[in-house]
Amino acid sequence: MKKEELLKDLGERIRTVRKDKGITQLQLAHSIGKDQQSIQRLEAGNINPSYIYLQEIAEGLDTTLLDMLNKELPAKT
Repeated sequence: MKKEELLKDLGERIRTVRKDKGITQLQLAHSIGKDQQSIQRLEAGNINPSYIYLQEIAEGLDTTLLDMLNKELPAKT
């Protein structure tokens, strides 16, 4: 997989977990001290987040990094 595809997949996984938990991008951003645009870029696969940033996202979603990364994505149609 190319880097761009991996980042897009990561963003989709984070978006899936966030939506499953009923959390908006703005709520997540505020809970971890980031801005909404940062979350948007992450979910779109436009940034390569650090390990620390991923840990913060997982904590903001009240999950573990491992669970967040193992989340099944919806089937693509």
